[in-house]
Amino acid sequence: MATTATHKAAVWFDDGKRPNVADSLEVLGGVTVHRLEFDGPESDNWGALSASQIYCITSARDEVPDQYKCHADLIARCPDLLAVSTTGAGYDTVNVEDCNAAGVLIVNQTGANADAVAEHAVAMMLSLTKKIPQTDRSLRTERGVNRETFKGSNARGRTVGVIGIGNVGRRVARICGKGLEMPVLAYDPYLSAEQIAALGATKVDLPTLLAQSRFVSVHCPLNDETRGMIAAAQLAQMPQGAFLITTARGGIVSEVDLETALISGHIAGAGLDVWAQEPPPLDHPLLKFDNVICTYHTAGVTHDSRTAMADWNADQVVAILNGERPPRLINPEAWPRYVERYQRVFGKSPQG
Repeated sequence: MATTATHKAAVWFDDGKRPNVADSLEVLGGVTVHRLEFDGPESDNWGALSASQIYCITSARDEVPDQYKCHADLIARCPDLLAVSTTGAGYDTVNVEDCNAAGVLIVNQTGANADAVAEHAVAMMLSLTKKIPQTDRSLRTERGVNRETFKGSNARGRTVGVIGIGNVGRRVARICGKGLEMPVLAYDPYLSAEQIAALGATKVDLPTLLAQSRFVSVHCPLNDETRGMIAAAQLAQMPQGAFLITTARGGIVSEVDLETALISGHIAGAGLDVWAQEPPPLDHPLLKFDNVICTYHTAGVTHDSRTAMADWNADQVVAILNGERPPRLINPEAWPRYVERYQRVFGKSPQG
Protein backbone atom coordinates (compact mmCIF):
# COMPACT_ATOMS: atom_id res chain seq x y z
CA MET A 1 0.00 0.00 0.00
CA ALA A 2 1.34 3.46 -0.96
CA THR A 3 2.30 5.85 1.81
CA THR A 4 1.27 9.44 1.23
CA ALA A 5 3.64 12.25 2.12
CA THR A 6 2.14 14.71 4.57
CA HIS A 7 4.48 17.60 3.81
CA LYS A 8 6.54 19.02 0.98
CA ALA A 9 10.28 19.25 1.52
CA ALA A 10 13.43 20.21 -0.34
CA VAL A 11 17.12 19.84 0.48
CA TRP A 12 19.86 22.33 -0.34
CA PHE A 13 23.53 22.09 0.60
CA ASP A 14 24.95 25.52 1.40
CA ASP A 15 27.46 26.31 -1.34
CA GLY A 16 27.99 29.90 -0.25
CA LYS A 17 25.97 31.41 -3.08
CA ARG A 18 23.70 34.33 -2.24
CA PRO A 19 20.86 34.63 -2.99
CA ASN A 20 19.98 30.96 -3.43
CA VAL A 21 17.05 28.65 -3.96
CA ALA A 22 16.61 28.10 -0.20
CA ASP A 23 16.18 31.84 0.32
CA SER A 24 13.62 32.06 -2.47
CA LEU A 25 11.70 28.97 -1.30
CA GLU A 26 11.38 30.39 2.20
CA VAL A 27 9.91 33.58 0.74
CA LEU A 28 7.37 31.59 -1.28
CA GLY A 29 6.44 29.37 1.67
CA GLY A 30 4.66 26.03 1.70
CA VAL A 31 7.86 23.97 1.42
CA THR A 32 10.07 22.80 4.28
CA VAL A 33 13.65 23.71 3.35
CA HIS A 34 16.51 21.71 4.80
CA ARG A 35 19.74 23.75 4.68
CA LEU A 36 22.64 21.34 4.99
CA GLU A 37 26.45 21.35 4.98
CA PHE A 38 28.51 18.84 3.02
CA ASP A 39 30.78 18.39 6.03
CA GLY A 40 27.86 18.24 8.46
CA PRO A 41 26.84 15.07 10.33
CA GLU A 42 26.08 12.39 7.76
CA SER A 43 23.15 11.10 9.77
CA ASP A 44 21.51 14.54 9.63
CA ASN A 45 22.22 14.95 5.92
CA TRP A 46 20.88 11.54 4.93
CA GLY A 47 17.91 11.95 7.23
CA ALA A 48 16.89 15.17 5.48
CA LEU A 49 17.58 13.77 2.02
CA SER A 50 15.56 10.64 2.63
CA ALA A 51 12.59 12.69 3.86
CA SER A 52 12.56 15.19 0.95
CA GLN A 53 10.99 15.14 -2.49
CA ILE A 54 13.34 17.67 -4.13
CA TYR A 55 17.12 17.83 -4.12
CA CYS A 56 18.47 21.26 -5.13
CA ILE A 57 22.06 20.72 -6.23
CA THR A 58 24.82 22.90 -7.64
CA SER A 59 25.87 22.08 -11.18
CA ALA A 60 29.58 22.58 -10.38
CA ARG A 61 30.94 19.03 -10.24
CA ASP A 62 34.01 19.89 -8.18
CA GLU A 63 31.90 21.48 -5.44
CA VAL A 64 29.89 18.35 -4.59
CA PRO A 65 31.39 15.32 -2.80
CA ASP A 66 30.82 12.13 -4.76
CA GLN A 67 28.46 10.63 -2.20
CA TYR A 68 26.12 13.62 -2.57
CA LYS A 69 26.08 13.69 -6.37
CA CYS A 70 22.74 12.47 -7.68
CA HIS A 71 23.34 8.87 -8.77
CA ALA A 72 21.79 5.45 -8.22
CA ASP A 73 23.19 5.01 -4.70
CA LEU A 74 21.79 8.34 -3.51
CA ILE A 75 18.43 7.73 -5.17
CA ALA A 76 18.19 4.32 -3.48
CA ARG A 77 18.59 6.03 -0.10
CA CYS A 78 15.94 8.65 -0.92
CA PRO A 79 12.67 6.80 -1.58
CA ASP A 80 10.58 9.97 -1.77
CA LEU A 81 12.90 11.82 -4.16
CA LEU A 82 10.92 13.09 -7.14
CA ALA A 83 13.24 15.58 -8.79
CA VAL A 84 16.74 17.01 -8.70
CA SER A 85 16.98 20.69 -9.58
CA THR A 86 20.32 22.20 -10.56
CA THR A 87 21.26 25.79 -9.83
CA GLY A 88 22.33 26.63 -13.39
CA ALA A 89 22.12 25.33 -16.93
CA GLY A 90 24.52 22.44 -16.37
CA TYR A 91 23.82 19.14 -14.66
CA ASP A 92 27.31 17.66 -14.35
CA THR A 93 26.53 16.51 -10.80
CA VAL A 94 23.58 14.38 -11.91
CA ASN A 95 23.61 10.93 -13.55
CA VAL A 96 20.88 11.14 -16.17
CA GLU A 97 20.62 7.39 -16.79
CA ASP A 98 20.21 6.65 -13.09
CA CYS A 99 17.47 9.26 -12.78
CA ASN A 100 15.67 7.89 -15.83
CA ALA A 101 15.78 4.37 -14.47
CA ALA A 102 14.28 5.50 -11.15
CA GLY A 103 11.74 7.97 -12.53
CA VAL A 104 13.42 11.02 -10.99
CA LEU A 105 13.06 14.25 -12.96
CA ILE A 106 16.02 16.50 -13.72
CA VAL A 107 15.41 20.21 -14.17
CA ASN A 108 17.78 23.11 -14.65
CA GLN A 109 17.64 26.89 -14.84
CA THR A 110 18.87 27.28 -18.40
CA GLY A 111 18.64 30.87 -19.58
CA ALA A 112 18.69 32.46 -16.13
CA ASN A 113 22.32 33.54 -16.49
CA ALA A 114 22.48 33.65 -20.30
CA ASP A 115 22.88 37.42 -20.51
CA ALA A 116 25.73 37.34 -18.02
CA VAL A 117 27.61 34.56 -19.83
CA ALA A 118 27.15 36.15 -23.26
CA GLU A 119 28.40 39.52 -22.04
CA HIS A 120 31.41 37.82 -20.44
CA ALA A 121 32.28 36.03 -23.68
CA VAL A 122 32.08 39.22 -25.73
CA ALA A 123 34.08 41.11 -23.08
CA MET A 124 36.82 38.49 -23.39
CA MET A 125 36.71 38.75 -27.18
CA LEU A 126 37.12 42.52 -27.18
CA SER A 127 39.77 42.48 -24.46
CA LEU A 128 41.82 39.99 -26.44
CA THR A 129 41.71 41.80 -29.76
CA LYS A 130 42.51 45.15 -28.07
CA LYS A 131 45.27 43.54 -25.92
CA ILE A 132 43.80 45.07 -22.80
CA PRO A 133 45.27 42.50 -20.34
CA GLN A 134 48.80 42.98 -21.70
CA THR A 135 48.47 46.76 -21.64
CA ASP A 136 47.15 46.74 -18.09
CA ARG A 137 49.98 44.55 -16.81
CA SER A 138 52.64 46.64 -18.56
CA LEU A 139 51.31 49.97 -17.31
CA ARG A 140 51.39 48.69 -13.72
CA THR A 141 54.92 47.26 -13.83
CA GLU A 142 57.18 49.00 -16.37
CA ARG A 143 58.00 52.19 -18.27
CA GLY A 144 59.73 53.00 -21.55
CA VAL A 145 57.49 50.64 -23.54
CA ASN A 146 56.44 51.77 -27.00
CA ARG A 147 52.66 51.80 -27.00
CA GLU A 148 52.68 50.46 -30.57
CA THR A 149 53.56 47.15 -28.89
CA PHE A 150 49.93 46.92 -27.84
CA LYS A 151 48.39 47.67 -31.21
CA GLY A 152 45.21 45.65 -31.52
CA SER A 153 42.45 45.21 -34.07
CA ASN A 154 38.85 46.28 -34.41
CA ALA A 155 36.17 43.63 -34.03
CA ARG A 156 33.80 45.32 -36.47
CA GLY A 157 33.72 43.50 -39.79
CA ARG A 158 35.56 40.43 -38.47
CA THR A 159 33.73 37.10 -38.50
CA VAL A 160 32.73 35.41 -35.25
CA GLY A 161 31.90 31.72 -35.14
CA VAL A 162 29.44 30.56 -32.48
CA ILE A 163 29.51 26.86 -31.57
CA GLY A 164 26.10 26.11 -30.11
CA ILE A 165 23.49 28.80 -30.63
CA GLY A 166 21.25 28.18 -27.64
CA ASN A 167 20.38 30.58 -24.86
CA VAL A 168 23.90 32.01 -24.60
CA GLY A 169 25.08 31.58 -28.17
CA ARG A 170 22.15 33.46 -29.65
CA ARG A 171 22.85 36.39 -27.33
CA VAL A 172 26.48 36.43 -28.41
CA ALA A 173 25.28 36.39 -32.02
CA ARG A 174 22.97 39.33 -31.36
CA ILE A 175 25.59 41.44 -29.57
CA CYS A 176 28.22 40.76 -32.22
CA GLY A 177 25.94 40.97 -35.23
CA LYS A 178 23.77 43.93 -34.31
CA GLY A 179 26.05 45.75 -31.93
CA LEU A 180 29.45 45.27 -33.57
CA GLU A 181 28.33 44.62 -37.17
CA MET A 182 30.26 41.38 -37.31
CA PRO A 183 29.33 38.54 -39.68
CA VAL A 184 28.14 35.63 -37.51
CA LEU A 185 28.54 31.95 -38.40
CA ALA A 186 26.93 29.25 -36.27
CA TYR A 187 27.47 25.52 -35.92
CA ASP A 188 24.54 23.77 -34.27
CA PRO A 189 23.39 20.42 -35.68
CA TYR A 190 20.08 20.63 -33.84
CA LEU A 191 18.79 23.77 -35.56
CA SER A 192 17.88 24.32 -39.20
CA ALA A 193 19.41 26.97 -41.45
CA GLU A 194 16.14 28.90 -41.22
CA GLN A 195 16.09 28.81 -37.43
CA ILE A 196 19.70 29.96 -37.23
CA ALA A 197 19.07 32.70 -39.79
CA ALA A 198 16.26 33.99 -37.60
CA LEU A 199 18.84 34.35 -34.82
CA GLY A 200 21.05 36.53 -36.99
CA ALA A 201 23.61 33.92 -38.04
CA THR A 202 24.50 31.70 -40.98
CA LYS A 203 24.45 27.93 -40.46
CA VAL A 204 27.71 26.20 -41.43
CA ASP A 205 29.49 22.98 -40.56
CA LEU A 206 32.25 23.01 -37.96
CA PRO A 207 35.24 22.98 -40.36
CA THR A 208 33.81 25.96 -42.27
CA LEU A 209 33.18 27.89 -39.07
CA LEU A 210 36.69 27.27 -37.82
CA ALA A 211 38.33 28.18 -41.13
CA GLN A 212 36.43 31.43 -41.63
CA SER A 213 36.21 32.88 -38.11
CA ARG A 214 38.57 35.40 -36.55
CA PHE A 215 36.88 34.66 -33.22
CA VAL A 216 35.45 31.29 -32.16
CA SER A 217 33.17 31.27 -29.11
CA VAL A 218 32.10 27.93 -27.60
CA HIS A 219 28.59 27.63 -26.10
CA CYS A 220 27.59 23.97 -26.38
CA PRO A 221 27.00 21.51 -23.52
CA LEU A 222 29.58 18.92 -22.52
CA ASN A 223 28.49 15.44 -23.57
CA ASP A 224 29.79 12.47 -25.55
CA GLU A 225 29.41 14.43 -28.80
CA THR A 226 31.33 17.50 -27.67
CA ARG A 227 34.00 16.12 -25.33
CA GLY A 228 37.36 17.03 -26.89
CA MET A 229 35.58 18.60 -29.87
CA ILE A 230 38.17 21.39 -30.16
CA ALA A 231 41.58 19.71 -30.23
CA ALA A 232 44.74 19.95 -32.31
CA ALA A 233 43.12 19.29 -35.68
CA GLN A 234 40.36 21.84 -35.11
CA LEU A 235 42.72 24.51 -33.78
CA ALA A 236 44.88 24.03 -36.88
CA GLN A 237 41.84 24.74 -39.05
CA MET A 238 41.45 28.19 -37.51
CA PRO A 239 43.17 31.10 -39.30
CA GLN A 240 46.59 32.24 -38.16
CA GLY A 241 46.04 34.85 -35.44
CA ALA A 242 42.51 33.75 -34.50
CA PHE A 243 41.10 33.88 -30.98
CA LEU A 244 39.26 31.17 -29.02
CA ILE A 245 36.81 31.85 -26.22
CA THR A 246 35.01 29.23 -24.16
CA THR A 247 32.47 29.86 -21.42
CA ALA A 248 30.72 26.51 -21.87
CA ARG A 249 32.24 23.55 -20.01
CA GLY A 250 35.73 22.29 -19.36
CA GLY A 251 36.57 19.27 -21.49
CA ILE A 252 35.18 20.59 -24.78
CA VAL A 253 38.48 22.31 -25.61
CA SER A 254 41.71 20.35 -25.21
CA GLU A 255 43.82 22.43 -22.84
CA VAL A 256 47.00 20.62 -23.87
CA ASP A 257 46.41 21.25 -27.58
CA LEU A 258 45.45 24.87 -26.94
CA GLU A 259 48.75 25.38 -25.11
CA THR A 260 50.63 24.04 -28.14
CA ALA A 261 48.72 26.33 -30.53
CA LEU A 262 49.47 29.34 -28.33
CA ILE A 263 53.16 28.52 -28.11
CA SER A 264 53.39 28.28 -31.90
CA GLY A 265 51.55 31.59 -32.27
CA HIS A 266 48.90 30.06 -34.50
CA ILE A 267 46.25 31.04 -31.96
CA ALA A 268 46.69 34.70 -31.00
CA GLY A 269 44.90 34.46 -27.68
CA ALA A 270 42.18 32.75 -25.69
CA GLY A 271 39.55 33.49 -23.10
CA LEU A 272 38.88 30.61 -20.70
CA ASP A 273 36.16 30.65 -18.08
CA VAL A 274 35.86 26.86 -17.79
CA TRP A 275 38.46 24.20 -17.03
CA ALA A 276 38.89 20.44 -16.89
CA GLN A 277 39.67 20.93 -13.19
CA GLU A 278 38.04 23.89 -11.49
CA PRO A 279 39.79 25.91 -10.39
CA PRO A 280 42.89 24.89 -12.33
CA PRO A 281 46.08 24.32 -10.32
CA LEU A 282 48.31 27.36 -9.94
CA ASP A 283 50.98 25.74 -12.09
CA HIS A 284 48.58 25.11 -14.98
CA PRO A 285 50.47 25.91 -18.22
CA LEU A 286 47.71 28.11 -19.65
CA LEU A 287 47.93 30.50 -16.70
CA LYS A 288 51.41 31.63 -17.80
CA PHE A 289 50.32 33.23 -21.08
CA ASP A 290 49.81 37.00 -21.17
CA ASN A 291 47.44 36.56 -24.12
CA VAL A 292 45.08 34.23 -22.25
CA ILE A 293 42.32 35.70 -20.10
CA CYS A 294 41.48 33.30 -17.26
CA THR A 295 38.42 33.44 -15.02
CA TYR A 296 37.02 31.18 -12.28
CA HIS A 297 33.92 29.89 -14.14
CA THR A 298 32.40 33.24 -13.19
CA ALA A 299 30.86 34.22 -16.52
CA GLY A 300 27.39 33.59 -15.16
CA VAL A 301 28.07 34.94 -11.68
CA THR A 302 26.43 38.34 -11.38
CA HIS A 303 24.00 39.80 -8.85
CA ASP A 304 21.31 39.72 -11.53
CA SER A 305 21.88 36.11 -12.58
CA ARG A 306 22.13 34.81 -9.01
CA THR A 307 18.73 36.34 -8.24
CA ALA A 308 17.20 34.94 -11.42
CA MET A 309 18.61 31.44 -10.86
CA ALA A 310 17.36 31.35 -7.26
CA ASP A 311 13.86 32.55 -8.17
CA TRP A 312 13.52 30.34 -11.26
CA ASN A 313 14.71 27.35 -9.25
CA ALA A 314 12.25 27.96 -6.42
CA ASP A 315 9.34 28.49 -8.80
CA GLN A 316 10.14 25.22 -10.56
CA VAL A 317 10.44 23.32 -7.26
CA VAL A 318 7.04 24.56 -6.13
CA ALA A 319 5.52 23.68 -9.50
CA ILE A 320 6.80 20.10 -9.28
CA LEU A 321 5.53 19.67 -5.74
CA ASN A 322 2.15 21.01 -6.85
CA GLY A 323 1.96 18.30 -9.49
CA GLU A 324 2.76 20.47 -12.50
CA ARG A 325 5.04 19.51 -15.38
CA PRO A 326 8.20 21.64 -14.98
CA PRO A 327 9.11 24.03 -17.81
CA ARG A 328 12.83 23.16 -17.99
CA LEU A 329 12.72 19.38 -17.94
CA ILE A 330 15.97 17.71 -18.99
CA ASN A 331 14.78 14.09 -19.10
CA PRO A 332 11.18 13.85 -20.37
CA GLU A 333 11.80 10.15 -21.00
CA ALA A 334 11.60 9.64 -17.21
CA TRP A 335 8.03 10.96 -17.07
CA PRO A 336 6.11 7.60 -17.13
CA ARG A 337 8.11 6.21 -14.21
CA TYR A 338 8.00 9.59 -12.51
CA VAL A 339 4.18 9.48 -12.58
CA GLU A 340 4.28 6.17 -10.71
CA ARG A 341 6.77 7.58 -8.22
CA TYR A 342 4.68 10.72 -7.66
CA GLN A 343 1.55 8.63 -7.13
CA ARG A 344 3.31 6.54 -4.51
CA VAL A 345 4.65 9.62 -2.69
CA PHE A 346 1.58 11.87 -2.80
CA GLY A 347 -1.26 9.43 -3.46
CA LYS A 348 -2.37 11.19 -6.64
CA SER A 349 -1.19 11.77 -10.18
CA PRO A 350 0.75 14.83 -11.40
CA GLN A 351 -0.55 16.97 -14.22
CA GLY A 352 0.85 16.89 -17.74
